[in-house]
Amino acid sequence: MAGIRDNILRRITRITPRYLPFADVASETAPLSRLLRLSLFQVSVGMALVLLVGTLNRVMIVELGVPASLVAVMLALPLIFAPFRALIGFKSDQHRSALGWRRVPYIWKGSMLQFGGFAIMPFALLVLSGFQEAADAPAWIGYSSAALAFLLVGAGVHTVQTVGLALATDLVPVEDQPKVVGLMYVMLLVGMIVSALVFGWLLRDYSPSRLIEVVQGAAVTTIALNLIALWKQEPRDRARAANPPPVESFTQAWSVFSAREGTMRLLIVIALGTMAYGMAEVLLEPYGGQVLDMSVAMTTRLTAVLAAGSLLGFWFASHVLLRGAEPLNVATFGAAIGVPGFLAISVAAQMGGVAIFTLGVFASGVGAGLFGHGTLTATMRRAPRAQIGLALGAWGAVQATAAGIAIAAGGIIRDLILALPGGASLRPAAQYVPVFLLEALFLVAALCVIWRLHAMSTRNLGAEP
Repeated sequence: MAGIRDNILRRITRITPRYLPFADVASETAPLSRLLRLSLFQVSVGMALVLLVGTLNRVMIVELGVPASLVAVMLALPLIFAPFRALIGFKSDQHRSALGWRRVPYIWKGSMLQFGGFAIMPFALLVLSGFQEAADAPAWIGYSSAALAFLLVGAGVHTVQTVGLALATDLVPVEDQPKVVGLMYVMLLVGMIVSALVFGWLLRDYSPSRLIEVVQGAAVTTIALNLIALWKQEPRDRARAANPPPVESFTQAWSVFSAREGTMRLLIVIALGTMAYGMAEVLLEPYGGQVLDMSVAMTTRLTAVLAAGSLLGFWFASHVLLRGAEPLNVATFGAAIGVPGFLAISVAAQMGGVAIFTLGVFASGVGAGLFGHGTLTATMRRAPRAQIGLALGAWGAVQATAAGIAIAAGGIIRDLILALPGGASLRPAAQYVPVFLLEALFLVAALCVIWRLHAMSTRNLGAEP
């Protein structure tokens, strides 16, 4: 068994950067096999996102008849923890431990939060699905249990992802930090693709009991993946434990980071673009199921299509950034390609084509990958060397907060349209298309702010002697 494992790892490490983005970040101290093992925490995060935003979202709205606005609010509950990602990253930078660890305690706590959420979810599904054993349970128990499960999983995802990325940057030189973060996000997309395909296969013959089994399996898999990812990754620094560095306040650190010219505008760009790409997440699968008559397995595979597009966007972004491209230019291209993508999704109902809908989903995934990598690299390049965890946390906090607001807004807008006088008589597509068009407008707004950032950079360059 060990020989087979070593042979597989050797084959993986021979993959050139041409085929595996950011593979050139590997070194003797941090070989690619070690970085890929660490990236398993991103696979667990991708699995959680697919299950929550993809499968459970569609099942609760279409099969269980839960109002889309209520499901959207549940999906947005992790928004409560999203603004604290910057604080979580900062705290892991400053953490004092008798063992000299900084990152491991936070990642393990986040893993347990994910496990706890998945452990609660089956009981919520038992009530919402109307199982005979739970027939006497009031509906509010199912709704509140589902909300608590979404909240715990979301809190765990935010913690694991923020501190895990910081741990990855600890293992490589400063100049390679953007590349290792890019590698971690590629593995997130790979995890989403694989999870979507596996969930789609497991749920090809959908039943509530099968869905509960899938959720329980995801809980166990999460702990296993994160344990393997963490094993012997962070060294025990006894010198740090004996002589901890002076503690800097979060307010002071944030003041230094945010004082750089253009930083706040960049965060606004991240918020606008993320809202644009996030608002449809709660609606794409219900739209495919209700308007285009796609099955649960088919709509679950849509998540794989979206993630594959994002993976292509990340690959192309890494390709051009490694050759000296400006990160904001990459983000501009990512925002621009999303506009026709959402227009294609909007017209798919009128043109009656699953193919057009799938193409639009793929295009929006490509745009999201380009936009995400461009803004991530731009944020990291603005941060001082000692604040990489804070910078990652700030990017993740803005992105997650904007995504939470967008997800909730998408479901609420859909239900408001349905509640309007005569809304029940509208075609099903009319409940969704306005949201997709609003996303295109958010992308246009992001492009306008990026243009202002470009103008500022040009003015500063012109002012230099």
